[in-house]
This record gives sequence, structure tokens and C-alpha cells, in this order.
Amino acid sequence: MTALATEPFAVPALRPAGFWVRAVASLIDWLFLAAVMGLVRALVAYWVELSDGSPAVASAVTTAFSLYFWAAYYVVLHGATGQTLGKMAVGARVVSLDGGEISYGIAFVRWVGYLLSTLTLLLGYLMAGIRADKRALHDLVAGTRVVRIRP
Repeated sequence: MTALATEPFAVPALRPAGFWVRAVASLIDWLFLAAVMGLVRALVAYWVELSDGSPAVASAVTTAFSLYFWAAYYVVLHGATGQTLGKMAVGARVVSLDGGEISYGIAFVRWVGYLLSTLTLLLGYLMAGIRADKRALHDLVAGTRVVRIRP
């Protein structure tokens, strides 16, 4: 057996995605979410106008849809590919601490971490800008990290 056959393959180190890369990805995601949720709100408002429906019911329906869609967007995309539309655009991916794919369960825990990051007046998100490993509160809660997948 040659020396080449016994040496392990070199695996390139995963670089953390920096704060600004993550911020741009988040902006793209929020613009997409706002567009979809705004469209749904407009359609429901139009329906209420046409049918003399209850504005309170319409508000409850659109609020419930918005929360569900927000959760589904992040959980499904992170669980399936590790990437949202924003992360795809900037070349970043959510991975486990060892660099592997994350499950839908971990993606859900990470989304709950988003709620915590938001409830801390966004300080949970800003942690990615001051920590050396660039992990935000939701990464710490879920045991994940965001890495660059292209230069």
C-alpha cells in the first residue's frame, strides 16, 4: 500500500460567514417575507372589503399566516438545504458544529432561537458581530453555525 492510500483526505476548513454577509442574507430574506406577507394581507383586505367581512377576523388570519409562513420558510429551507434565499444569494449555509447538515428539528430549534434573538431587542443577532466564531444567539441555542460556501 502506498503512502497516498493511507493518508486521510484533506477537508477544507469551513470559514464562518461574517456579520455583514449574514446581515445581507437576512435583508434579502426579510424583503422576500415582507413581499409575500404583504400580498396576503392585501388579498385578505380586498376580500374583507368585498364581503363585508370582519376586519378583526381578517387581522387574526393574516397574523397567524405571517407567523406560520415565517416559521415554515426558515425551518423547511434550513432543514432541506441549510440555506434560505438570502443565504443562497450570499453563498452561506447553516451547518452543525461539525460541519454536517442540520435536521428539521434543529432547524425548528434555530427558528425558536430567532424569536429569542428578536425578543432581546435584536442583541441576539448582533452577537454574530462581536463573537470570534461569528455565532448568534440562535446558533448557540441550536448548536449550529453559518459558514461561507464560496469565496
